[in-house]
Formats: sequence, C-alpha cells, structure tokens
Amino acid sequence: MIDLRLLREDPDRVRASQRARGEDVALVDALLSADERRRSSGLRFDELRAEQKALGKLIPKASGDEKAELLKKAGQLAADVKAADAAQDEAAAETQELLLRLGNLVHPDVPVGGEEDFVTLETHGTIRDFAAEGFEPKDHLELGTTLGAIDVERGAKVSGSRFYFLTGIGALLELALVNAAMAQATAAGFTPMLTPALVRPQAMAGTGFLGQAAQDVYRLDNDDLYLVGTSEVALAAYHMDEIIDGDRLPLRYAGFSPCFRREAGSHGKDTRGIFRVHQFDKVEMFSYVDPADSAAEHQRLLDWEKQWLTSLELPFRVIDVASADLGSSAARKFDCEAWIPTQGKYRELTSTSDCTEFQSRRLAIRMRDGKTVKPLATLNGTLCAVPRTIVAILENHQQADGSVRVPEVLRPFLGGREILEPVAKAAK
Repeated sequence: MIDLRLLREDPDRVRASQRARGEDVALVDALLSADERRRSSGLRFDELRAEQKALGKLIPKASGDEKAELLKKAGQLAADVKAADAAQDEAAAETQELLLRLGNLVHPDVPVGGEEDFVTLETHGTIRDFAAEGFEPKDHLELGTTLGAIDVERGAKVSGSRFYFLTGIGALLELALVNAAMAQATAAGFTPMLTPALVRPQAMAGTGFLGQAAQDVYRLDNDDLYLVGTSEVALAAYHMDEIIDGDRLPLRYAGFSPCFRREAGSHGKDTRGIFRVHQFDKVEMFSYVDPADSAAEHQRLLDWEKQWLTSLELPFRVIDVASADLGSSAARKFDCEAWIPTQGKYRELTSTSDCTEFQSRRLAIRMRDGKTVKPLATLNGTLCAVPRTIVAILENHQQADGSVRVPEVLRPFLGGREILEPVAKAAK
C-alpha cells in the first residue's frame, strides 16, 4: 500500500498514477474522505475519553444533587465514547479497505498507456533467417513431439486443456534449465530457496495478488489457502511482520516453485503447445533493499535476466512496460521478450518489477536504519519460467533435420549433450 501521508500531501500525484493505470481516480477522493473521518473520529474519541476520566475523578468527591448530575453526565459520556469508538473503527476499516484497492504509485519514467504502448529499450542477438538457411521452421510443439519431449494430448486427458507432460529429454531439459539458472543466481549471491506452493490469504493479499489478479488465482476453500502463481508470494511473505537490520541488506533469494494460474481472460490465446499453461515451474529472483537503492537494484535484476537470456543464445528485446499494463504492486516493470520464429514476434520470457515500499507496508516488513524503523523496498524478477524458455530454445535452435542444438550453458547439465535428436532418429 502507499503511504497515507503522501496521499494527504500530494493527492494529485496519486490521482495521476491512478489515471495512468486506467484505474478509478474517484478512489483517491473516497480514501481522503475516509482518512479524514478516521482522524477526526480518533480525535473526538480521545477528547471524550479525557473528559470521561476527568469526570470520573470528580464523582467520588461530589454529593447530593451535584453527584446525581455528574452521574447522569457520566452515563451520557459513556454512550458518546462508545459511539465515537465505533465511528473510529468504522472509518479505520473503510480507510484500510480503500487503501488496499489502490495500486502502487507509477514511476514518473513509465510510458503512459496500455499493453501496446511499451517502449523498447534494447535489442539483443540476431534473428535467424530460416529462408536463407533453406528450410521452414517448425513450431515448438511439433519439435517437442518429434523429440519425445512434450505430450499435450495426455496432459489434456489427465488434467484438461493447458496442461502437459514433459517427457524424456523434455524433463531433462527442464532440470537443466533450473539447475543452470540456480547456478547463475547462486554465483550472483542469491540464496537458493525451495518455497511453499500453498500460502495463507495474508501472504497473497500482502503481495497484491488478491486485487486485479484475483481472477487468475486458485483457492482451496476448505483450507483457506491459495496456490501461488509465482514464488514471489512466498519470498515476499518470508519476512512478514519482521524488522530487518539495515546492515543485512540487500537480502536476495532465488526461489524455485511450481506456479498455478487460471489464465482467466486468455480464452483463445496461445492454445497450442505449452506457451500459456495453468501449471509450470519457475526460478524467481527476489530482493529486499533500502528504498533509496530500489532503482539500482531493479537495473541489477534486469542485468541478471539479460545475462541469462544471452547465455541461452536467444535473440530478445527489453521493454519498459506501459502504465496500464503494470501489476498493482509494481511502480515500474521491465520485460525481456524472446523472438519466437513461428510466431514472427517477440514474446515475454522474463519480467522484473520494482514494488518500492508497496508490499512491505502491506506485509509489515521494516528495516532498522540507525534509530529509525521504516518500510523497506521489495523487487522481483523472473530468471527462468520453464515452459516459455523451452519454447524459445526449441524454436530458435532447431535444425533442418528436426534436431535442436543445445546452448553451451546447458550442456554440463545435460550430460554434455550438444544436440537433442528426434526420438525416431535416436533409436536407429
């Protein structure tokens, strides 16, 4: 959540942020009104309680008609105190409810607009000219089927649409990707983490996933637990309700977990293959830093993502995501999009978000800076979302005979394999 003091001091900035997100600007004024009622009812309660205590000291000393009058006044004060307390609680609850609906403040450098209004910051690698090489590229599903790596038909039979099996070399390729990604993260100073896939409501709400993203979340009603869509949730809540000494920062974690997403609203999109699925595995980077260092940490996370995609020898671009396409907790987000040959366009493989103090305020995570205790900043960045990375590897590194060249960074994790061979060919 944002700082209420900032809202009071500069409401126009908050209105501009809501407008840039395409969200309800009237929410800002409703929140200001609720906050004013909360503060005034609090003052009223304090005044009445002080009067009640003062009156309580007079009653034992009074007698006769004076005492009767004071007791009558005390009865009225007790009712007034109770009413003021209720009004204070009601205004505080309304303030909190409205505050939780408000997105993070959009960074001033974020391009304003919708999904297609991003700004391309960098382009890396060379897009292959398959026509010049003399063959038509196959898509990842055809390649994966030929390699004995992907089985979507049985995935649908067992679990429904947008589920899949990774088989044979496909399963080994996932393990290679996860281990290579963790090796890079560990070398960069991240602590490897295997995180829970089920979390309590306060963890999900605290990271901002029960707002605009709630429709994509799976919930286990009988247990009041949620399946995470990213290990960001567990990693953010890891230090919930804690105060961290500033000299321990930055804290950096690399979490591996399964991820579950309903993909609500994606009907008809990316229905072929494993690009958009309900369950996948991911290595996620997560940082806790001093707010003054969040912009620099954001760039570091992006650099680690670029290092990863470069090591996989994939052509990609970096975009500055537009304001209305940001998640509610992100002040700014960069996406790395890899070129997918059979789609003829770049598609998101990784993203990194600077959430500033938004999540730490909701999760009550603070840092001790000398004698001061204050909210810290949290940031997250995908290092490897496995299925999409497999899509990009198969399509970009395919060869005319249906085999796929293995990027050098993965070879040590695949027993030295340089080529993934079609299963029929491998059997000969």
